Amino acid sequence: MQTNLADFIKDTAAGREADAILRSCVHCGFCTATCPTFQLLGDELDGPRGRIYLIKQMLEGQPVSDKTQLHLDRCLSCRACETTCPSGVRYHRLLDIGREVIEQRVPRSFAMRATRFLLCEALPRNWIFKPAVRLGQMMRPLLPRVLADKVPMAAGDDTRPWPQPARHRRKMIALAGCVQPTLTPNTNAATARVLDRLGIELVEMPGAACCGALRYHLHAQDKALDDMRQVIDAWWPEVESGRVEGFVMTASGCGEHVRVYGELLKHDPLYAAKAARISELTRDACEVLAAEQGRLVELLRERNNGLGQRVAFHSPCTLQHAQKIRGVVETLLTAAGYQLTPVADPHLCCGSAGTYSISQPVLATQLRDNKLAAMNAGSPAVLVTANIGCQTHLQSGSRMPVRHWIELIDERLSAVV
Repeated sequence: MQTNLADFIKDTAAGREADAILRSCVHCGFCTATCPTFQLLGDELDGPRGRIYLIKQMLEGQPVSDKTQLHLDRCLSCRACETTCPSGVRYHRLLDIGREVIEQRVPRSFAMRATRFLLCEALPRNWIFKPAVRLGQMMRPLLPRVLADKVPMAAGDDTRPWPQPARHRRKMIALAGCVQPTLTPNTNAATARVLDRLGIELVEMPGAACCGALRYHLHAQDKALDDMRQVIDAWWPEVESGRVEGFVMTASGCGEHVRVYGELLKHDPLYAAKAARISELTRDACEVLAAEQGRLVELLRERNNGLGQRVAFHSPCTLQHAQKIRGVVETLLTAAGYQLTPVADPHLCCGSAGTYSISQPVLATQLRDNKLAAMNAGSPAVLVTANIGCQTHLQSGSRMPVRHWIELIDERLSAVV
């Protein structure tokens, strides 16, 4: 694709990156076949190729409007298009650059600015988010359906504790996250119990909360970088001392973001090297278990598992498209005796996409319902996924429980004698 970027951006680092990405696109349109919003709306401008043209025009200095902003806002950032693209176009980075420019050029309404401000300030702060969720849960029966669906159900009754500390030579750190401790507190605890049986101690570090992904994708990038530095500050002493061998991510959305710390902070002289090292040491929970699969299978064989429940697994976009981790969770669940049911169009997003279900509720609900229909087609007993956003979004439309896959592994291992 030929480009002629405008003076305001062509000689900047962002402009040079955008120019290289634009020139790598060959207009083939393969991306539209796997784009969730294009499939729903059938509009070229609501597919990756159309959005690339919109960003190109904007960066070349052509007029933009709230309609341009709408088409960019409708993108889920699911990156299914990148999985499909034969030319390796880094669409997500071009979208980040385009969204940052349009935020400066097209003012948002007061209502939208207020909503985004509340999301940026409330969700990453547990001392605000937790009481707000509890209040919403108490008021849920009185709320209109459209609001009640946004309030997550109370966490389950599983209150089994973390294993006793300092039992093993090997030690890893789990990111607590900003919303997961309130919405699904058993996720990290279950991971700790599983890793304990594999000879690995899992801990959370005080001071490491939101990874920064939430604010970064709401274009509050300076605040997001501060969130990232706070996580690094909490973790670095353990890295520097050699006391930990890595970081375990139980939310694939957080994992995807922590893995690009090195890229996002590469121009920060105080944090560039630390960020790169932390990105290098970051692993999704399924990767950690896969590396210990021999021992895991031995533990599972200590009892006759037989055939377990029928399970439908939704692989989050941040796991399969962003981190390129495919088939690992499925292999682990099968090894634990669960029967995986087929799910049509497994590459498609469920509609959660961070705060997308709040900013684009109509499209998010359509995608959620389509995903639930595909997951339920095989008559599973339980639905599972690997990201807190997907889990709560799917649960809002499902009477069947939606759980994190690590909980199912934990349950199997808990029965081993």
